[in-house]
Amino acid sequence: MKIAVEGCCHGELDKIYETIEYLEKKESIKVDLLLCCGDFQAVRNEGDLKCMAVPAKYRTMQTFYKYYSGEKKAPVLTIFIGGNHEASNHLQELPYGGWVAPNIYYLGYAGVVRYKGIRIGGLSGIYKSHDYRKGHHEFPPYNPETLRSVYHIRNMEVFKLKQIQMPIDIFMSHDWPRRIYHYGNTEDLLRKKKFLRSEVETNTLGSPAAEELLAHLQPSYWFSAHLHVKFAAVMQHPPKGNAAPRVTKFLSLDKCLPYREFLQIVDIPDRSSSSESLEYDPEWFAVLKATNSLQVTTPQRWNPPENNGLHERWDFRASEADMMQVVEDLSGELAIPENFSRTVPPYDPSHPQPHAPPSYNTNPQTTELCAKLGLTDVYCKVGQRGDDAGRSQSDTGGGEDESLDEPSEYPTDTSGLSSSFNPDEITIEDEWEEEEEEEGAKADLPSDTHTPGRMVLPEPKSTVSPSVLMDLPPPSHSTPRAPPAQPEGEQEGRCGDEEAAARILKRSGGEAGSGNTTPRIKRRNQVIYQSTDDDECEG
Repeated sequence: MKIAVEGCCHGELDKIYETIEYLEKKESIKVDLLLCCGDFQAVRNEGDLKCMAVPAKYRTMQTFYKYYSGEKKAPVLTIFIGGNHEASNHLQELPYGGWVAPNIYYLGYAGVVRYKGIRIGGLSGIYKSHDYRKGHHEFPPYNPETLRSVYHIRNMEVFKLKQIQMPIDIFMSHDWPRRIYHYGNTEDLLRKKKFLRSEVETNTLGSPAAEELLAHLQPSYWFSAHLHVKFAAVMQHPPKGNAAPRVTKFLSLDKCLPYREFLQIVDIPDRSSSSESLEYDPEWFAVLKATNSLQVTTPQRWNPPENNGLHERWDFRASEADMMQVVEDLSGELAIPENFSRTVPPYDPSHPQPHAPPSYNTNPQTTELCAKLGLTDVYCKVGQRGDDAGRSQSDTGGGEDESLDEPSEYPTDTSGLSSSFNPDEITIEDEWEEEEEEEGAKADLPSDTHTPGRMVLPEPKSTVSPSVLMDLPPPSHSTPRAPPAQPEGEQEGRCGDEEAAARILKRSGGEAGSGNTTPRIKRRNQVIYQSTDDDECEG
C-alpha cells in the first residue's frame, strides 16, 4: 500500500491532490491513502476564519470549502490531525473524530483507526505546559486566550493513548517528540534552521508529551510537521522484557510551497484479509469507554489516576472482553459509516459574508457515536453549560491561571516560558514569511533540478544493537519546477493529461511577461497565487 504523507497543509488541498496526481502519472503508481500532519485548516466559511489563530491579514479562504460543499471530492482517502492553525470550532464538533468532508477524516483530539489492516494513530494540537492539565473548556466565540488554548493538547488524551497495548503501525503528531532530533542528522537540521540550535542543545525543542508517547507506543512510523523542514531519524527503543527491540522511523515534512519537500510516498505492505474501508479500532474505543467518566470540560486541573492508594482504578487498558463489547455496541460493524453531513452553510464566492459570526454546532456524527458507545460529547457539554460561572470560565479561559506558578510535570519543559526567536508555537509571521536569501537560491537552481531518488535515513541510535536490517522509505518529493510559461492562447482550456499535470503545479507569484526570470512568492497567502501567470483552469 502506498501512503502519501504531507507536512503542514495550510488549506492547500487543491495543490496537494494535484501533486499526488502528478506523481501517480509520472511514476505509474496509485496512492491509496494521504496522511496530513496538521495545520489542515478545514475552513468552511467566513465564520470559521475567525476561529483560526492567525492575524486578520492571513484569514483567507483556501480550497477546503470546495470539498465541504460538494463542489469537489477528495480523490484519495485523507486522514489528518489538527495543528495550531485550525478552524477550531469545526474540529471541536468531532472530539472523537469524524468526516469533515466526503473521503476526508479527522482523527479527533486523539484517535486510532485501521485501514487495510494498518493501524494509524494520532494526537492533535501542540504542547504547552500551562494548558496541559486543563479540560477542554473552550467555546466560540473565542477570546485571544482561548483562541490559542483550544489547540493545546491535554494530558487526558495522552493518558488515553498510554493505555494502548497493541502495536501501532503509524502515529502522527503536529509538533515533534522532544529529543528525536538526536536520532538523525542534527547538524544538517541546524544548517537549515539555525535558530533552533539553542533549544536542540538544551533538549527543549518539541513536545515532552509526544516524547513520552513515542517511548510507550513505539510505532513503526512517526510523522510530524510544524517546524517546516524535512527531517528523518531512526530511533531504536530499549527492548521491553523478552521482546525484540522495536524501531521507529521518524519523518517530518515541510509545508506546501514551491521547491519545498512537503510530500513523501511511503510503501507499507498490505495485510491479508484486511478490509478495504476505514475502520474503527476496538481497543481504542474500549479505552474511550473506560475513561469517559474522567472527562473534564472546565479549566480545572486534572491529574491522571496513579497506583498510589488514592484512586480506586488507575489501569484502563482494554481487555479482550472490553473489545468484544465494543464490537457488540457497534452491531458487529467496524467500518466507519460514511455519514458526513454539513453543519454550517459553506462559503459561497458569489455571495461573500465577511461579517459572519463564528458558529457553534453539535455534529450528528458525534451524537450518533456517543449514543452507541455511551460517550460524552464534550463540546456539547461545554456549549450547553447553563450556569453563568461555567460559561464565564469558557469565555475567559478560566480566570486566574494558577498553573503558571506550578512546576511542569516534565522537568526540562520550557514551553510556557520560552522567549527564543522560534519557540515551540511558531508565530504566524515567522511561519509564513519566506527568507529572501532562500528564495534567491532557489531561483538559481538549474531547470532540471529534481529531488533525490531516495530519502537517506541515518543508522538507528541506541545502546542496543539493531536486530534487523531496516528498509529505507521510498522516494521523497517536492513540487516540481514550473515549466516555461506558455503563450496565453495556448494555456486556455488545457486541463488534461501530462500538460495539465505539469501546469497545475505552477505556484509562482510574479507577473506575466517577466522574461526568463523565475517568478517567486514570499507568502503562502492564496491571494498571491491568483496572478496572471497562475493556472487558469484551477477551480
